[in-house]
Amino acid sequence: MMFVWDKKSPIVQSVRAVDAFRLSGQHQTPATIRTAPPPTPSHATMMRAIFFAALASVEGFQTPRGSFDPLKLAKHDSSFLHRAPSVAAAGARAPAPASTPLVPAAAAVAAAAVPEGAWAKGGEYGIAEGRLISLAHPVAMGGCFLATLYAGYTGLQWRRLRELGVELGVAKKAAKAAARAVDAATTEEVAAPATLVAAMSAADAEVASLQETRETIKSGNFRDVHYQMGTVLLAVGIPMALEGPVNTYMRAGKLFPGAHVYAGVAVASLWAVAAALVPEMQKGKDWARSGHIGANALTFALFAYYQIPTGLAITQKVIEKTRFPW
Repeated sequence: MMFVWDKKSPIVQSVRAVDAFRLSGQHQTPATIRTAPPPTPSHATMMRAIFFAALASVEGFQTPRGSFDPLKLAKHDSSFLHRAPSVAAAGARAPAPASTPLVPAAAAVAAAAVPEGAWAKGGEYGIAEGRLISLAHPVAMGGCFLATLYAGYTGLQWRRLRELGVELGVAKKAAKAAARAVDAATTEEVAAPATLVAAMSAADAEVASLQETRETIKSGNFRDVHYQMGTVLLAVGIPMALEGPVNTYMRAGKLFPGAHVYAGVAVASLWAVAAALVPEMQKGKDWARSGHIGANALTFALFAYYQIPTGLAITQKVIEKTRFPW
């Protein structure tokens, strides 16, 4: 069927009226067409169905020859739509003539009134399906990955500071023993052997080196920074780890179990386990410290091997399926 663009045809006038309605912002429609308020995004599917159903009523529409239609449904549907009341002016009750193209005009109005899809699932959850909120999860989890790295560094420095305290105590004892050996071997007439004096000097130098290293690490305030990084991971990481699948369900209507989801659950769980071991660590339990370090090391491995590669691929799909800003 060939369609000629006639300025006086009802369908052309209807399309122009809808365009003017959108551009001007004035909610006006032609007097010859009765329209409903602009549909909400949740009505988009229904409006498209009306559009395609109305196309079947265009004069001259027939089922192509040779198509498979043993029950003659196409002919029945077409005749039914032609017998349907036309969209006429308010107060008009008589059906329009069969040749009146008001049904195609109404279909054009319905199709033009359907809002453009701004969300992946149809806008049922509004701004929660937009790109800004959808990208909050990957951005926050990327920051948590960096926070995990820095927390590991500060934790190792804090551990090193405690170990230096032990090493410094041992070095001081060795220096005192070397000094006593030199004093015992020294008399008014005989000087201490050179080997004892060299051992004492080496012990003093070891003590001085450890003290300098300890002061350098201590100035970094790594203990407080480590606590702050742990707080960030708990306060931001776990809630945003839960926000990810919730946002996915809002956009797609379902979840996609896979390596990213399973590794994410493991990461959030290990964060909680590492935090639960802190009270025992404060009591000086070595097994708690080892468990804390092991849990965070496994978290980093899962992040680096699973979360980052799969997360980047999912983020690319989110950008393709959503619109900016929302």
